[in-house]
Amino acid sequence: MAGLPLLPTTIVGSYPQPDWLIDREGLKSRLPPRVRARELWRIPEPWLADAQEAATLMAISDQELAGIDIVGDGEMRRESYSNRLANALEGIDIDIPGVAMDRTGAPNPVPRVAGPIRRRGPIEAQDAAFLKQRSKGWVKITLPGPFTMTQQAQNDHYADDEALAMDYAVAVNEEIKDLFAAGVDIVQLDEPYLQARAEKARHYAVKAIDRALEGVTGLTALHICFGYAHVHHGAAKPSDYDFLTELENSRADIISIEAAQPRLDPAVLKGLPNKRIMYGVIDLNDPTVETPELVADRIREALQYARPEQIIVAPDCGMKYHSREVAFAKLKAMADGAAIVRKELGA
Repeated sequence: MAGLPLLPTTIVGSYPQPDWLIDREGLKSRLPPRVRARELWRIPEPWLADAQEAATLMAISDQELAGIDIVGDGEMRRESYSNRLANALEGIDIDIPGVAMDRTGAPNPVPRVAGPIRRRGPIEAQDAAFLKQRSKGWVKITLPGPFTMTQQAQNDHYADDEALAMDYAVAVNEEIKDLFAAGVDIVQLDEPYLQARAEKARHYAVKAIDRALEGVTGLTALHICFGYAHVHHGAAKPSDYDFLTELENSRADIISIEAAQPRLDPAVLKGLPNKRIMYGVIDLNDPTVETPELVADRIREALQYARPEQIIVAPDCGMKYHSREVAFAKLKAMADGAAIVRKELGA
């Protein structure tokens, strides 16, 4: 990762969208949308794209001001991490959605697969180019992974979910290659349902992920977590992953894990000796801003089981449900905490 410091910092994906752009209270009052939720946007359609670009510039600026090394677009153009790409594919019936159980156990409207999944053309490539052109250094963009999209869909076409996941993987693979062609440094797949449905994941998830990453030459990351803190507020999170070491043999270069809120035992890192680790050091269940010293302590814990060259410092998950002020302060503390440990290591 030439040009980056030791223990580089990044965001996982989302950053708070401005109140003038989206109905944040409406967003918080429902499960994360799996189908399109255009009613959440406050800006009329003719001006929405320009407003989303303005919000993206804000997200880039905040990250760079906070000292973040690998910048994302904050997912300003999305109602959720997955629904934009998932509903842009051929084979999805936009007019008649399906229903699937969310990881909270509640039914949620989801894309209904009515035909073969195919990508019509680039979906995020223009946004990726915008991000690269307006950022000063390394950039990362996120996509939903094939296993999670399969779990967030009603399958009315394929013989089984594995076949659906493999076609999702082909579409994701095409999109990833276009993102790297647009200049992105890292593409991240979001796969939270690997943890939520670990038994199903063991049957075909790595196979689908590897197909999504087939022939990809850029750096790739895979994010796995216990779910948004806001959505699971008050619920105890496990202190260990049900599906993690299986990813050691996947094609993903970087594995992104949530560690701060669940007080994850960092010994799990021993099961990923050949991967870089995007390690969560910011608890998004608690609006209290961490001190740089607390962040440094969490990084030191990870370094008991992983080499400094392996670790990328990050929040636990996306930050979209926090206020901009809290999110920025947490990122600044994270960058400052990484700098403390970096200095201790003589870097």
